[in-house]
Amino acid sequence: MKLSKSLEDTLNEQLNKELYSAYLYLAMSAYLEDEGYFGAAHWMKVQAKEELTHAMKIYNYLFDRDARPVLENIEKPPVSWNGFKDTFESALEHEKGITDSIYKILNLAHKEGDHATHEFLEWFVEEQVEEEKTVIEILDKIRVVKESEIGIYMIDKELGERKE
Repeated sequence: MKLSKSLEDTLNEQLNKELYSAYLYLAMSAYLEDEGYFGAAHWMKVQAKEELTHAMKIYNYLFDRDARPVLENIEKPPVSWNGFKDTFESALEHEKGITDSIYKILNLAHKEGDHATHEFLEWFVEEQVEEEKTVIEILDKIRVVKESEIGIYMIDKELGERKE
């Protein structure tokens, strides 16, 4: 069954949002590495790869449903943030926007009775819960240590242990 034009368009939008997410996390990684936070920079690089995986899931699903992925220009992400904490706060806000976007597509699939797309998107719903939870946990740790340099150092070290 071919996708409706509206679902094809919104999935293509999401595909491009996921590609932007990868771009954004790479920009965050570059900023953090430049600031000397090598662990957090590593964490962001791994996150960028994960976002590319999300994009490819949508890319492949579009073909599976006899639709065509359409790649748009990727907006230039910011190049700097106001420190370690601000970078992760920005990541959380971005993830919340992605979650809202996934819900929009899910609601459209439900409205159109497209059960296959609805089922496909359930994975993304679970993934977004995990994404937001992970960043919230990092921010909670940052709040606990406040401005403690050793505390931030320990968090940065822990973030560097993220597996790819």
